[in-house]
Order: sequence, then structure tokens, then C-alpha cells
Amino acid sequence: MNDAAILFPAGVAGLLLGVIFFGGLWGTVRKGLLSKRPAIWFLSSLLLRMSVALAGFYFVSGGRWDRLLVCLLGFVIARFIVTRLAGPPAEHPNLPSKEAGYAP
Repeated sequence: MNDAAILFPAGVAGLLLGVIFFGGLWGTVRKGLLSKRPAIWFLSSLLLRMSVALAGFYFVSGGRWDRLLVCLLGFVIARFIVTRLAGPPAEHPNLPSKEAGYAP
């Protein structure tokens, strides 16, 4: 099997891991801002997302650095995709409003 046939699935797996990680982060921030106990949301989400990402990197790499590097590249590309799809932060009515940015 040639190198491209081995590295392409590693990149797709990295992309999928990144979507899970950063999509989960986006959902956690949305839920955490509305929650009465945001620390539980953020801590449990961090542990779950990190566990999934690290286990995914471990299994995808198979002990080979080139697969790990391509997987990481897919992960970083997913960050840009999820950031673009999530859009700018929305104002929430329960959060304090932003004050004027000028000095008196």
C-alpha cells in the first residue's frame, strides 16, 4: 500500500476528532453560560473531549509519527472549520452588557 492510502484516512480521522473536540467545546460554552453550575459542564466536557481526542490520536497513529502528524493537521483544519461555522459570539440577555470603550 502506498503512503497516500495510509495517510489519507489518518487526516480524515483527525478532521473528525477535531470536529468532535471543537464542536463539543462550542456546545459546552453555550450550555455552560446558561447553567446554574457551569463549572461542572466545563470540567466534565474537558475531561470527555480530551479523553476522546487523546485516545483517537493514539489509535490513529499506530506508533507512526507521520500518521500522527497528518492526524494533527486534520485536527487543526477542523478547528478553523468549526470556528467559521460557529460564527461570532452572540449577545445573551442575562450577561452584563459591554461598556463604552473610551476614557472619561
